[in-house]
Amino acid sequence: MSEPDLVTSPESATSPAISAMGARGAHEFIRYFVASGIALCLDVGSLYVLTSIFTVPYLISGAIAFLIGLTTIYVLSINWVFEHRVLRDAKAEFAVFTLIGMVGLALNELVLWALTGQLGLYYLLAKGVSIAVVFSWNFGARKWLLFR
Repeated sequence: MSEPDLVTSPESATSPAISAMGARGAHEFIRYFVASGIALCLDVGSLYVLTSIFTVPYLISGAIAFLIGLTTIYVLSINWVFEHRVLRDAKAEFAVFTLIGMVGLALNELVLWALTGQLGLYYLLAKGVSIAVVFSWNFGARKWLLFR
Protein backbone atom coordinates (compact mmCIF):
# COMPACT_ATOMS: atom_id res chain seq x y z
CA MET A 1 0.00 0.00 0.00
CA SER A 2 1.45 3.39 -0.92
CA GLU A 3 1.42 6.62 1.01
CA PRO A 4 -1.31 9.07 -0.01
CA ASP A 5 -0.23 11.91 -2.27
CA LEU A 6 0.46 15.12 -0.41
CA VAL A 7 -1.42 18.18 -1.54
CA THR A 8 0.94 21.07 -2.14
CA SER A 9 -0.26 24.60 -1.56
CA PRO A 10 1.52 27.87 -2.34
CA GLU A 11 2.13 28.32 1.41
CA SER A 12 3.91 24.97 1.71
CA ALA A 13 6.20 25.86 -1.20
CA THR A 14 7.94 28.41 1.05
CA SER A 15 8.08 26.22 4.13
CA PRO A 16 11.57 24.76 3.42
CA ALA A 17 13.03 28.28 3.45
CA ILE A 18 11.10 29.15 6.57
CA SER A 19 12.13 25.86 8.16
CA ALA A 20 15.78 26.45 7.27
CA MET A 21 15.65 29.94 8.75
CA GLY A 22 13.99 28.51 11.83
CA ALA A 23 16.60 25.76 12.04
CA ARG A 24 19.39 28.33 11.77
CA GLY A 25 17.81 30.38 14.53
CA ALA A 26 17.44 27.29 16.72
CA HIS A 27 21.04 26.30 15.99
CA GLU A 28 22.26 29.79 16.93
CA PHE A 29 20.11 29.82 20.07
CA ILE A 30 21.61 26.51 21.23
CA ARG A 31 25.14 27.76 20.52
CA TYR A 32 24.36 31.05 22.26
CA PHE A 33 23.07 29.08 25.24
CA VAL A 34 26.34 27.09 25.42
CA ALA A 35 28.49 30.20 24.89
CA SER A 36 26.47 32.01 27.54
CA GLY A 37 27.07 29.10 29.91
CA ILE A 38 30.81 29.54 29.46
CA ALA A 39 30.58 33.30 29.91
CA LEU A 40 28.29 32.76 32.89
CA CYS A 41 30.80 30.47 34.60
CA LEU A 42 33.44 33.15 34.23
CA ASP A 43 31.00 35.86 35.36
CA VAL A 44 29.71 34.06 38.45
CA GLY A 45 33.13 32.59 39.27
CA SER A 46 34.69 36.04 39.11
CA LEU A 47 31.85 37.49 41.18
CA TYR A 48 32.37 34.85 43.86
CA VAL A 49 36.16 35.15 43.93
CA LEU A 50 36.15 38.95 43.98
CA THR A 51 33.37 39.23 46.59
CA SER A 52 34.01 36.29 48.89
CA ILE A 53 37.78 35.92 48.69
CA PHE A 54 39.04 39.43 47.91
CA THR A 55 36.14 41.18 49.74
CA VAL A 56 35.40 43.56 46.88
CA PRO A 57 31.91 45.09 47.39
CA TYR A 58 29.33 43.03 45.46
CA LEU A 59 28.21 45.87 43.17
CA ILE A 60 31.79 46.56 42.08
CA SER A 61 32.66 42.89 41.74
CA GLY A 62 29.36 42.37 39.92
CA ALA A 63 30.32 44.98 37.33
CA ILE A 64 33.84 43.57 36.86
CA ALA A 65 32.55 40.01 36.59
CA PHE A 66 29.87 41.10 34.13
CA LEU A 67 32.48 42.73 31.89
CA ILE A 68 34.55 39.52 31.91
CA GLY A 69 31.45 37.64 30.81
CA LEU A 70 30.67 40.30 28.17
CA THR A 71 34.10 39.96 26.57
CA THR A 72 33.81 36.18 26.54
CA ILE A 73 30.37 36.13 24.93
CA TYR A 74 31.45 38.66 22.29
CA VAL A 75 34.41 36.55 21.18
CA LEU A 76 32.30 33.38 21.12
CA SER A 77 29.39 35.12 19.35
CA ILE A 78 31.44 36.41 16.44
CA ASN A 79 33.57 33.28 16.09
CA TRP A 80 31.14 30.45 16.82
CA VAL A 81 27.51 31.33 17.58
CA PHE A 82 26.07 33.53 14.85
CA GLU A 83 26.38 32.72 11.16
CA HIS A 84 25.42 36.12 9.73
CA ARG A 85 26.58 39.53 10.80
CA VAL A 86 24.65 42.71 10.04
CA LEU A 87 27.57 45.13 10.44
CA ARG A 88 30.80 44.67 8.49
CA ASP A 89 32.69 47.28 10.51
CA ALA A 90 34.15 45.45 13.50
CA LYS A 91 34.44 48.64 15.57
CA ALA A 92 30.79 49.55 15.01
CA GLU A 93 29.73 45.97 15.72
CA PHE A 94 31.66 45.89 18.98
CA ALA A 95 30.21 49.28 19.95
CA VAL A 96 26.63 48.04 19.43
CA PHE A 97 27.45 44.73 21.13
CA THR A 98 28.89 46.64 24.08
CA LEU A 99 25.93 49.02 24.22
CA ILE A 100 23.58 46.03 24.42
CA GLY A 101 25.87 44.63 27.11
CA MET A 102 25.78 47.89 29.04
CA VAL A 103 22.00 47.75 29.11
CA GLY A 104 22.45 44.17 30.34
CA LEU A 105 24.92 45.42 32.94
CA ALA A 106 22.40 48.02 34.12
CA LEU A 107 19.75 45.30 34.38
CA ASN A 108 22.24 43.09 36.25
CA GLU A 109 23.11 45.84 38.72
CA LEU A 110 19.45 46.78 39.19
CA VAL A 111 18.47 43.19 39.98
CA LEU A 112 21.45 42.73 42.35
CA TRP A 113 20.71 46.03 44.09
CA ALA A 114 16.98 45.37 44.41
CA LEU A 115 17.17 41.75 45.51
CA THR A 116 20.32 41.92 47.67
CA GLY A 117 20.52 45.55 48.75
CA GLN A 118 16.82 46.13 49.28
CA LEU A 119 15.32 42.70 49.97
CA GLY A 120 18.32 41.05 51.65
CA LEU A 121 18.50 38.07 49.29
CA TYR A 122 21.88 36.28 49.17
CA TYR A 123 23.86 37.84 46.31
CA LEU A 124 24.35 34.57 44.39
CA LEU A 125 20.60 33.89 44.45
CA ALA A 126 19.99 37.41 43.19
CA LYS A 127 22.52 36.70 40.46
CA GLY A 128 20.37 33.71 39.40
CA VAL A 129 17.43 36.02 38.79
CA SER A 130 19.69 38.48 37.01
CA ILE A 131 20.96 35.73 34.71
CA ALA A 132 17.47 34.99 33.38
CA VAL A 133 16.63 38.65 32.82
CA VAL A 134 19.95 39.58 31.20
CA PHE A 135 20.18 36.42 29.03
CA SER A 136 16.77 37.14 27.52
CA TRP A 137 17.65 40.77 26.83
CA ASN A 138 21.11 40.02 25.41
CA PHE A 139 20.11 37.23 23.04
CA GLY A 140 17.07 39.06 21.70
CA ALA A 141 18.80 42.39 21.20
CA ARG A 142 21.97 40.92 19.70
CA LYS A 143 20.09 38.64 17.34
CA TRP A 144 17.80 41.44 16.18
CA LEU A 145 20.39 44.23 15.91
CA LEU A 146 23.60 42.42 14.95
CA PHE A 147 23.17 38.86 13.71
CA ARG A 148 19.98 38.57 11.66
